[in-house]
Amino acid sequence: MPANKSVGTALSLIEQDASKILTITVGKHNIVPGHEIPKADAQSPPELAFNVSSGTYMVIGLDIDAPFPSFGVLGPILHWIQPGLKPEPTANGLSILKAATPFVANYIGPAPPPGSAPHRYIFLLYEQPEGFDAKKYAPPGGKKLSNWHRMRYDLGAFEKEIRLGPVLAANYFRSN
Repeated sequence: MPANKSVGTALSLIEQDASKILTITVGKHNIVPGHEIPKADAQSPPELAFNVSSGTYMVIGLDIDAPFPSFGVLGPILHWIQPGLKPEPTANGLSILKAATPFVANYIGPAPPPGSAPHRYIFLLYEQPEGFDAKKYAPPGGKKLSNWHRMRYDLGAFEKEIRLGPVLAANYFRSN
C-alpha cells in the first residue's frame, strides 16, 4: 500500500482520543473502531455523525488492506469521496452529516477477494477546503467512478492537491 501519513495518524488518533471517533452507522450496525460486519450489511453508504455544529466537511473512505492484508500491491482502494457534508444538529449533541453536493467517488461496499482475511475500511473526516469544486474531480454527468481510478489510490496526492487540512475524525470497520 502506498504509505499515507493521514491513515496512520487517524488510526493513532482514535486509539488515543475517543472524541475523535467519527460516528458511523452502517445498516443496522453502530460502528466501534475495528467492529467486524458482514459485507452484505455494508453495501449502502454509511450515515455519519460528529460533534460539529457548522462548516462543510468531506469524508474519504478507503480499503487499506487490498487486495490481501499481507499483500497490499493494489491498495489502498478508494471506496468513497463525499464532499459537501453539512451538520444537522440532533438532541444528543452530535450532528448528522448530510451531503449537500454530489459525490466525487460514489460509495462502493466491501468486496475482499475470496480467501482473504477481513479488510479494514477506514473513513476519514476533513474540513472541506474553501472553494473546493467537486465537479472538477468527479466523473462527468454524475457517473460512477471506475475501479481503475480506485486502485492504488494516492490519498497524499489528493490531500496536497486540494489542500486538505488534518484529519478531524475517523473510524473503521472490518469486513470480508
